[in-house]
Amino acid sequence: MTDLPPGWPTSGRPTLGWTALVLAGQRPGIDPVAAAFGLHAKALIPVAGEPMLGRVLRALAAAPEIARVIVLAQDAGALLADPALTWAAADPRIEARVSGRTISGSVLAAISDPAIGLPVLVTTADNVILTPATIAEFVAKAGATDVSVAMVERSRLEAAVGPNRRTWLTFKDGAFTGANLFALTAAAAANALRFWETVEQDRKSVLRLAAHFGPVLMIKLLARRLTLQAALAAAGAKLGASAAPVLLSDGRMGVDVDKIEDHTLAERLLAEAR
Repeated sequence: MTDLPPGWPTSGRPTLGWTALVLAGQRPGIDPVAAAFGLHAKALIPVAGEPMLGRVLRALAAAPEIARVIVLAQDAGALLADPALTWAAADPRIEARVSGRTISGSVLAAISDPAIGLPVLVTTADNVILTPATIAEFVAKAGATDVSVAMVERSRLEAAVGPNRRTWLTFKDGAFTGANLFALTAAAAANALRFWETVEQDRKSVLRLAAHFGPVLMIKLLARRLTLQAALAAAGAKLGASAAPVLLSDGRMGVDVDKIEDHTLAERLLAEAR
């Protein structure tokens, strides 16, 4: 075993703590960012000299709250076979599992497995700015509801990285973007996953997404009459699982690598952090 993250135990399996699910699969078609780097797998795109997936795994490995890490992808085993990820493939706490047809269905299958259970933290392989400090902050604030969703407020993100083109969701109390971190802490979270599986294709459009929750809630969202907290609470009531946002203090956490310009920005932010 080589190149393990500092503080990551070398034997045995913890019995306490969170399981982290890392979504590292491919959506249908050719990923333009991966193609730009001559790669098939987006998760293996190098950022600041290391595959994106490796950066996320190192952050999780260094977080004492995380007891186990599962990489979910169509070719999860092949991802961990990459030479830059030998340390991850060799560690018994990090495992690869083949994902299902949809993201939500894959997560639902994982939490339904008695060997995994709850609580579960979900993140993505392109969440390259993730740090142990953010994981600690998120875990500390999550858990009061069945589902917790990490968000970053627009002014906080722009103060940290400058003006940035992201998917902004606007509510009565401001504009927010997702931070690719979710906490599932109770069995009712399965209801949210089943619902999300039916609307996943509309995740980037607040109008189409709101339409799935009925006209009353949609009108309130369009009129910006609800705060972010109230909107998630109302959405949760519709799908049978309580939900709440967790606002992160690190504005950089609103950055993931969906576009070439995101990759450039991520490399700049990581260089500045060093």
